[in-house]
Amino acid sequence: MRIMTRACLLALEDYAHEGLLSACAVLGLAAVLTPLLVLYGVKFGVVQTLTDRLREDPRNLEISPVTSGRYTGEYLAQLAAHPDVSFVLPRTRSIAATMSLSRGEGTTRKTLVVSLEPTGPGDPLLARYHATVPAMPSGMNSADAGGASSPWPIGVTLSATAAEKLNVRQGETLQGRVERRYQGQAQSARLHLRVAAVLPLAARQKDVAYVPLPLLEATEDYRDGRAVPEMDALNGHPGEWTGEPRPEGQRVYPGFRLYARNLEAVGTLRQAFARQHLDVYTHAEEIEQVATLAHALNLIFGLICAAAAAGFLASTASSVLAGVKRKERILGLLRLTGFDTGALMLFPLVQALLTALLGTVAATAVYAVAALVINNLFSASLSGMEQVCRLPTAHFLLAFALVACLSLLAALGPALRAARVEPSEVIRDV
Repeated sequence: MRIMTRACLLALEDYAHEGLLSACAVLGLAAVLTPLLVLYGVKFGVVQTLTDRLREDPRNLEISPVTSGRYTGEYLAQLAAHPDVSFVLPRTRSIAATMSLSRGEGTTRKTLVVSLEPTGPGDPLLARYHATVPAMPSGMNSADAGGASSPWPIGVTLSATAAEKLNVRQGETLQGRVERRYQGQAQSARLHLRVAAVLPLAARQKDVAYVPLPLLEATEDYRDGRAVPEMDALNGHPGEWTGEPRPEGQRVYPGFRLYARNLEAVGTLRQAFARQHLDVYTHAEEIEQVATLAHALNLIFGLICAAAAAGFLASTASSVLAGVKRKERILGLLRLTGFDTGALMLFPLVQALLTALLGTVAATAVYAVAALVINNLFSASLSGMEQVCRLPTAHFLLAFALVACLSLLAALGPALRAARVEPSEVIRDV
């Protein structure tokens, strides 16, 4: 062990003594490694930015059927239990999923017809923008049409365009109206709403109101000519939500609103629905394009790295071999002083490893400057923490590990030659 330690120290001293040659080796390695780091940083940054944008937009995870179907509560419960599904709610018929919203009185009254979308706890779209999930007041749990009305209106989350046209903000109240034609007469039922949240324009650019599922079901029942006594009790307007009793049996829904757990799950779920002969709308094509781009860039980068690695191996091997040839007398004298084969092999290996370390550090420093310049050039098209050129710390450690392995592999042949130096040849030349 003592001889090994002495060999390492002598190798370091010799490396420092030949400072100019050592610096040339370090700069040579940095010249090869820096472009690879910058290229991989751009590749990683661009692909990661595109992937993050897809992942951060819940609409890319949304899946909905193309045509109307007949989906029972049991089927939707099975979907909710699927490991690739993060959120699912049934949809009512689109023709019944509309409501007239109004605010103000007289000449200042504003009215807007909006589409209704079901929502509930865990809705990824609302969670993405930290919007409050609207809920039904406790009065909805009562089926007594003659009960006292709840002092709390029903919650509703509006899209930015709907809130702008109605000129309402979070916490303000609205008047909702559902219209129908029943028994040859035009009828309407009122309800009170409170704006639980307003989504930003990036979330939805249509006039949409996200409401609790019971309200959506009540709206559909009312338009089908059925009575909804719960809404009468809730809003304190007896006799408006009247009609025929709702038939017994399980409710059947024509569609659903589903979100996949992640981008990879979108394709998996699409294939699962295809096996059920169910056509669905997905963003699988956009996700696949990013995956294809990442695969193509990985292939190109792999080919460039392979060519660079071959050149680096040849360059390092020839440089280390030249150093061993130049120091054969010194190595022979070290053999005479008691250095064994392993100690002599350490001499070029330690120097190659030190070159790998210093070269990686130099390349990392130059990469940091280049990445800063590149990110500043494209800062106008980036938002938040996005970067065109970026690498995690783990990638630099991986780069050093690969360079160290290649350096040791290149120095292995010259190291074996160093270990085979015969002292007799040194004695003969002295």
